[in-house]
Amino acid sequence: MLNDNNTNSPSAPGGRTRHRRRPSDVTSEESKPNERNLLVNDRSKYKSMVIRAYSTIWMIGGFALIIYCGHLYITAMVVVIQVFMAKELFNLLRKAREDTRLPGFRLLNWYFFFTAMLFVYGRILSQRLVNTVTSDKFLYQLVSSLIKYHMVICYSLYIAGFMWFILTLKKKMYKYQFGQYAWTHMILIVVFTQSSFTVANIFEGIIWFLLPASLIVINDIAAYIFGFFFGRTPLIKLSPKKTWEGFIGASIMTVISAFALANVMGRYQWLTCPRTDLSTGWLHCDPGPLFKPEYFTLPGWTPDWFPWRKVSILPVQGHALCLGLFASIIAPFGGFFASGFKRAFKVKDFGDSIPGHGGITDRMDCQMVMAVFAYIYHQSFVMAQNLSVDTILDQILVNLTLEEQAALYLKLGQILQQRVVG
Repeated sequence: MLNDNNTNSPSAPGGRTRHRRRPSDVTSEESKPNERNLLVNDRSKYKSMVIRAYSTIWMIGGFALIIYCGHLYITAMVVVIQVFMAKELFNLLRKAREDTRLPGFRLLNWYFFFTAMLFVYGRILSQRLVNTVTSDKFLYQLVSSLIKYHMVICYSLYIAGFMWFILTLKKKMYKYQFGQYAWTHMILIVVFTQSSFTVANIFEGIIWFLLPASLIVINDIAAYIFGFFFGRTPLIKLSPKKTWEGFIGASIMTVISAFALANVMGRYQWLTCPRTDLSTGWLHCDPGPLFKPEYFTLPGWTPDWFPWRKVSILPVQGHALCLGLFASIIAPFGGFFASGFKRAFKVKDFGDSIPGHGGITDRMDCQMVMAVFAYIYHQSFVMAQNLSVDTILDQILVNLTLEEQAALYLKLGQILQQRVVG
């Protein structure tokens, strides 16, 4: 008689090959959503909720303080987040045994990281840096020269890193080294793609960074609360604790919050004015038609007990609804992607830097998707497509020397004088 436990048996009665069931093999019954994984059935959910709430309060408080400090501090926060995200992702495929045989190889990852940072932020902030140092002739010429050769400098640094990688290749370690090289570039694409859009949103007006980021936070908190108390129907297998009740409840709360928050944020010039330089002073500007209230009279069938007969709505609130819909329906798929990614590498979280939340990357999965959408939406549907006086002046300051600017000034004065006389 054949022993079922004998894995060396080639066959079983009936001519069929029998295999031992492996732990990784999942039957159809086991693939069904397990209700014990739902948050509503978690026995330690209240303890986890307290830890998570404590961390959330600290994060929101610190975030609000940085927002108050201004554009440069927000950008610095984004840089710090990028460094932590890169660290967590670098460690995900790191093998200590191989690294001990490759001294200095880990430093190469960070070399590529800071080279990419120099390239991305140099492209985004160059024009604003010029506007900051315009009054100083020496700094203006120095910055103008650096901006002119910015791409050459970054490319040279990258080629130096490429040669460094080739020279450090070691026999019997080729597969690991090339795997790390590809993984590093993948991280740079993921981290800096979203960060470039995030920083661009910040300098277009803090509201275009703060509103999308706040909607993701609200959606995440609402999904947790609705799932905590009402979640019964599993939503997706990649995230066993996600439920339809949490998803739908969070979507409704996010859209409502988007409409309300846009009305509040849109009334502060500190949040709506774009920053054209790298200074930290207070901002004053014409808010533009998007942030000027429009008044609507309510219809006659409005109940008498309703306290308002006229309501003011900012046009930006209509755009906020689109951001809210994306934040509640599409952006959560960034979290699902991250869940599948962690399952592929058999890790619970990307890190443990935030108690109750995991790592920085665990909190930024949906933010990355949202930042890209917010930038594309702003450029496509909000930002005016025609040239403005400020844009032309920026181009003049960046591309013309002081002598050329003076000649342009005289020539423009002559043209205007002729038109006035004519």
